[in-house]
Amino acid sequence: MNEQTKSERVHHVFEKIYNRYDVMNSIISFQRHKAWRTDVMKRMDVQKGDHALDVCCGTGDWTMALADSVGEEGKVVGLDFSQNMLSVGEAKKKELEKDFVSFVHGDAMNLPFEDNSFDYVTIGFGLRNVPNYEQVLKEMTRVVKPNGKVVCLETSQPSMIGFKQGYYIYFRYVMPFFGKLFAKSYDEYAWLYESAKDFPGPKQLKSMFERAGLENVIVKRYTGGVAAMHMGQKPSTSQKNDS
Repeated sequence: MNEQTKSERVHHVFEKIYNRYDVMNSIISFQRHKAWRTDVMKRMDVQKGDHALDVCCGTGDWTMALADSVGEEGKVVGLDFSQNMLSVGEAKKKELEKDFVSFVHGDAMNLPFEDNSFDYVTIGFGLRNVPNYEQVLKEMTRVVKPNGKVVCLETSQPSMIGFKQGYYIYFRYVMPFFGKLFAKSYDEYAWLYESAKDFPGPKQLKSMFERAGLENVIVKRYTGGVAAMHMGQKPSTSQKNDS
């Protein structure tokens, strides 16, 4: 699938499933995605007053979690290319009265921000949907500050025999059925299998983080390897100049 075709298809998927996306996330991950994100946030150690960017933010769940951590003296931006998904995020922002959060309609492959703008740049279950993984990681690295962190939480490739086969059966057959049953969107949830089955394993993704210019890359697997966190740090300016 070429880049343009993938981008168009992903856009169609998320423009259609936006109103059931949060419910479906809980159903298809058996609520585990919230526990994974909570653990990632502990490891990130976000401080009050920090600035954070959430790329491919979808309906803004991680965006709002970041907002809780940075507080009113901080700043959080959520970026997504689906206007419908962003509309759900905007509703959450209004309900939770998070005026220091802003949502931007934009492209993860070409982030509309200056270099060295954020303390943290996150992407949650969105990297597998972009046309070029490495381009997005390079952009995330560009806009994070020196010593800042780029963090990805994403589906991964289980390695345990038996568990791996069960995972793919679930993703290929059961999850699209859930999509049809609960969200009337069989084809859209079948796409999620396609996007997950070819996604790089933890070692490959770690190498991509390093090629993007990040160091001290930490990998943490969750629930038998069905998801993984990758967290890398941008070198300080002095280190960059010395090399």
